[in-house]
Amino acid sequence: MNAPAAGGRAVPRWFVRGDIDGFFGLALDNLIQLLLIDALCRGVVGLPDELVRGRILPGAAVSLLVGNLWYSWQALRLARAEGRSDRCALPYGINTVSLFGFIFLVMLPARLAAERAGHPDPATFAWQAGLAAALGSGVIETLGAFLAPWLRRHTPRAALLSTLAGVALGFIALGFLFRTFARPLVGLTTLAIVLITYFGRVRFRGGLPGGLVAVAVGAALAHLTGIAPPFPTGAIDWRAPEFTLAALHAAVVDGALLDHFAVILPMGLFAVIGSLQNLESAEAAGDTYPAKSSLAVNGIGSLAAAAFGSCFPTTLYIGHPGWKALGARVGYSALSGVVMAGLCFSGALGVLASAIPVDAGMAIVLWIGLVITAQAFQATPREHAPAVVVGLLPGVAAWGVLLAKQGVQVGGAAAAGGATLGADAVARFLGFDTWIEGGFALEQGFILSSMALSAVTVAVIERRFARAAAWCLAAAALSAVGLLHSWRFAGADAVLSLQPAWRFVIAYGAMAACFLAAPLLTRPHDGDGH
Repeated sequence: MNAPAAGGRAVPRWFVRGDIDGFFGLALDNLIQLLLIDALCRGVVGLPDELVRGRILPGAAVSLLVGNLWYSWQALRLARAEGRSDRCALPYGINTVSLFGFIFLVMLPARLAAERAGHPDPATFAWQAGLAAALGSGVIETLGAFLAPWLRRHTPRAALLSTLAGVALGFIALGFLFRTFARPLVGLTTLAIVLITYFGRVRFRGGLPGGLVAVAVGAALAHLTGIAPPFPTGAIDWRAPEFTLAALHAAVVDGALLDHFAVILPMGLFAVIGSLQNLESAEAAGDTYPAKSSLAVNGIGSLAAAAFGSCFPTTLYIGHPGWKALGARVGYSALSGVVMAGLCFSGALGVLASAIPVDAGMAIVLWIGLVITAQAFQATPREHAPAVVVGLLPGVAAWGVLLAKQGVQVGGAAAAGGATLGADAVARFLGFDTWIEGGFALEQGFILSSMALSAVTVAVIERRFARAAAWCLAAAALSAVGLLHSWRFAGADAVLSLQPAWRFVIAYGAMAACFLAAPLLTRPHDGDGH
């Protein structure tokens, strides 16, 4: 415990016993994110080890150091000013949703586009696209420190949460569900442990974190079944972080910010509002932090990530009341940042990634996808549930379109002429009553269309028809500049074309006209419909 000062005021300390428990919890969260970055960047995007472990991971470590040290200092400074010993620092780390979003919706498409165009170095091109996305998200998060209250007033919670739930359900939960059932011994065993501890709300005897137990059991099973790669030797290689401003400049000049704006904007907005909600959660637990500086440092952490080579922005984490209840105070955050930085700078994370393959943690990732999807329903008013469902559909549809295109590519790999997509392929899909052309249109900018359609549905439920029309006109404007529903064929792919999608401009305009006419042509009716 902290000793009281002479005047009766408590003297807060940098580190107390409860910070050990908080450290293990927060460090495990961040460790899983770093292991996912290592696995997905190399396994999905195809980036070389030198780029991932020499540039991206050290850059991520810088962003973790910036935020975790600052939030610890912020908590200690305010605790001293208040004479309190129970103030808990804000939890902070890599943004899980943006991690998956930028991998699957920015970096992988950028690499495939570079390969189609005959780019001499597709891996570097994909990395630079990720840097641009992290830069854009950091700018939005930093500006959001000043705009967060306005954003919260004008964007329904259902629109934001359902948008991310669509990404979580398709690109996270369903994707890792496939992997779970492809390797069922590891996948289902660790899933059982995660369900017991996280959904069953129990703790292992001895206070072991459930996530740690799941990862340890999964790693052991992965090694016993031969899934894990051989344990490396001599992999420790100290790598200092390096500025990547030249790569950032090249990405911006090449138009990566504009090409991926439809992903960057909603991801950045969600980070701002999600962080603001986590500040409110901390306040409800008795710790009030200034919103402007707390959100600004969150954005600065993302900018630092981009400047030093990481493609993944940071955010304030959910869970402050839980860490505080465990006894964590100030030091757990700083210790987490320092340990994660040590793992990345030393190259030890590469050794750890081999010892703990992604299969060992895939149940936790699946759980993350489930929680994000469930939150979209739990954290919104019950009457907005239809809007959540509407917002889910574009993300799930986009994942389905991705599978369809991959099927074409797999089938074309065995054909003499290779895989291609064109009008003839669209006609063959239509022969199976699959309107793939609509899927291609929906896939492009689906995060923005998800937000717009969900917000429209909320407005209609609340009979705010003028607001529904305004959201439709916003979607029409995005379609007019080619950020929404604008696509073209590119080999075996259908990609964003950044040309006006006039059909959708007209269609959204027609929707807006319907909503504006509704108050004149209808009357309220709250009966049972009989």
